[in-house]
Amino acid sequence: METLLKEQLWSYIAGNNPELMYDLQEEYQVSEYLEKKVSSVMKEAEDLLEQGLPAITVQEICMERMTGELRPSKFQYIKNILEEEFSVTYELLLKSGMLTLEVINIMQCCERIFQRLGFSEETADDRRLRYAVMGEISNYLE
Repeated sequence: METLLKEQLWSYIAGNNPELMYDLQEEYQVSEYLEKKVSSVMKEAEDLLEQGLPAITVQEICMERMTGELRPSKFQYIKNILEEEFSVTYELLLKSGMLTLEVINIMQCCERIFQRLGFSEETADDRRLRYAVMGEISNYLE
């Protein structure tokens, strides 16, 4: 189960938090990070398995715990806004292979907005936040 959880966590990070993926790779910390995260849930996983919960359910619970601090994904948030509101640019970036890199760059530009207005699962649907991010994307793309 430990190996499977590491693989699932890495896949989650690659898809939802590629900025973290790049940072971990650059600092040669991938194995250490995954080991620490998985170790933090293994006792609970063993207890749940002993209680008779199906392995798939235990994996879901563990993933929920390990990814809690990684949600919501600023990367996915900005990527979705880019796709919905700036679709021509989104398609160009996607076709050029530059989408991930540019979304990460936009994330950095939006960081003060996320801090000022707050970015959490509760505020991800906030219209003010969305408009502020859209404005920053527009400035970035000019």
